[in-house]
Amino acid sequence: MQSAINLAARGLGLTWPNPAVGCVIVRDDKVIARGWTQPGGRPHAESEALRRAGKKAGGSTVYVTLEPCAHQGTTPPCAKALIDANVRRVVIGIKDPDPRVNGAGIKMLQEAGILVDVGIEKNDAKLITGGFVKRQLEGRPLITLKLATSLDGRIACHSGDSKWVTGEIARKSGHLLRANHDGILVGAITAARDNPTLTCRLPGMLDSSPIRIIVDGGMRLPETNNLVVDAKKIPTWIFIIKKRTSENRKKAYANAGVEIIEIDSDEEGNPNLLKVVTFLGSRGLTRVLVEGGGVIAAALLKLGLVDEIFWYRASKIIGGDGLPAIGGLGIEKMRSAQCLEKISFDYVGDDIVERYRLVI
Repeated sequence: MQSAINLAARGLGLTWPNPAVGCVIVRDDKVIARGWTQPGGRPHAESEALRRAGKKAGGSTVYVTLEPCAHQGTTPPCAKALIDANVRRVVIGIKDPDPRVNGAGIKMLQEAGILVDVGIEKNDAKLITGGFVKRQLEGRPLITLKLATSLDGRIACHSGDSKWVTGEIARKSGHLLRANHDGILVGAITAARDNPTLTCRLPGMLDSSPIRIIVDGGMRLPETNNLVVDAKKIPTWIFIIKKRTSENRKKAYANAGVEIIEIDSDEEGNPNLLKVVTFLGSRGLTRVLVEGGGVIAAALLKLGLVDEIFWYRASKIIGGDGLPAIGGLGIEKMRSAQCLEKISFDYVGDDIVERYRLVI
């Protein structure tokens, strides 16, 4: 199952709105085929693995990270494909919460006389499928907050200079993180100040760049900003507040290739972030990486919309007058502090990266 989970990771950022699934077929204690969800979500992992196994699939054990689908879509159900291949046993990481499946695939397999085991390595299977599950259950993508800071939690000096807080290896790791998300989101201040490209700038991986998402209620982003200039090359969405924008600016953005999405404001007059993430879910995104800045990071945390944090830390101290990674949260008592569960810890060159899950 761990091999299947590793295979599923190959599809992250490439398969939405479908889940990234991994599949391993074993017969006579030997792996005879592997498969994972292909770009665009088709073929499914099981179909890919069965194609590679051919007639050898008969009598085999199939390990798959997510319950095989049971509904007729663009392709026949994977559960039926497994039945037709005459497999002996199917080992499943987690059930599929999609209401079209939700146990129906397991039932179909069992009714065909196939042995089924569910819940093997379920924690890791949930982790790799988290974005898809989040969208099915809550109608929004899994939100990952990525921070790159000094040891004292600063993202830039008081002057605004931020190049570079972390080292080259950590930055490359961050680009890989971009590649396994469907979208990358920043606030208007970060977009205007840093003039980023928000692409995956690793050799051969530009095409793996996620959709670029900017939350800019007042359309403050200059038309000369990189995110606007090359919007026809890389899909770029800008969320603006209804009735608070310039028609000329909207037209200029649209002509540049930017997709403009109008939303309501919240009670404080800022873009309604709950509506933003709900819209992203409605468009099929399952995993969104938030790269700043501190204002939008704090706003998402306050709303309970951050699911995971990847925190890159450099062996540097900037001081209290530097820019904080996370804005004010208004917490007055320690018992109200946001608690995190550490998932992993790794060295990336001279820096470290920690992965956390937020505890509800």
